[in-house]
Amino acid sequence: MAVPDFQSLMLPLLRYAADGNEHSIAEARSHLAREFNLTAAEQEELLPTGRTSRYANRVSWAKTYLSQAGLLCVPRRGHFQITDLGRELLKSPPPRISIGFLEQYPEFVKFRSKRSDSDVHDGDRPLPPEGTPEENLEAAHQSIRASLVSELLSRVKSCPPEFFERLVVDVLIAMGYGGTRSESGQAIGKSGDEGIDGIISEDRLGLDIVYLQAKRWDGTVGRPEIQKFVGALHGRRAKKGVFITTGVFSSEAFAYVEHIDPKVVLIDGHRLAEFMIDFGVGVTTTRTYHLKRIDMDFFEEA
Repeated sequence: MAVPDFQSLMLPLLRYAADGNEHSIAEARSHLAREFNLTAAEQEELLPTGRTSRYANRVSWAKTYLSQAGLLCVPRRGHFQITDLGRELLKSPPPRISIGFLEQYPEFVKFRSKRSDSDVHDGDRPLPPEGTPEENLEAAHQSIRASLVSELLSRVKSCPPEFFERLVVDVLIAMGYGGTRSESGQAIGKSGDEGIDGIISEDRLGLDIVYLQAKRWDGTVGRPEIQKFVGALHGRRAKKGVFITTGVFSSEAFAYVEHIDPKVVLIDGHRLAEFMIDFGVGVTTTRTYHLKRIDMDFFEEA
């Protein structure tokens, strides 16, 4: 089954603590995983950042919300214990503990401050209320990024071919290829070889060369176009090539490059726009958020 949202984990977590003993969050994760029959893969699935397990994040937030409502207490780092208020609730528990249910507790209302999860929006679309704060932040970020990718690609397609050729160089330099702009500025569109638009150094020392094909197309690039490029690479005894387009590649094109020598990488318009975002080409940072956590080691000496 899918990993339960963190609100669905709150009542089972409180019941797990009902014995009154002190439990670690790691023990709780193991217990709840068994209760919900979660596979190892489901437990290990990462958030889009690739740093935190989605399941572990949800269990931690379930514990945090119950603690902020006064139903659990945190006697020491990484551990929790049920409170008298929590025991009282379990005498006549609700079918499910939700954010709305916890709002009957004044301390939880203070914790939530002036804004509830249902107030958090991604543009005009409300974010899923079952998400943890990190998941809501991730969802908003991914949606903004997808919109930016679409806008970037549209802008690139509307620019002249010469601009696209310069853009390809800028992106590759930002990714660490070719040294400086002045060293690589003539790399595109100057070779004169059919099927090859230019060359660029793979590294600053120029120890290896990457041959490029840059096509500002709206349609689908199929296998025949890639074969022409590969033929040109063979003519230069080249080992590496990159074919970049504002369009898309057919499945046959991707299948073809998987089994050939030289090595050829295909970059479509969507992937190019993502590289532009990741390496700061044609975009600017408008705001930066620093997500911080308690430094538990700092309080160990208290």
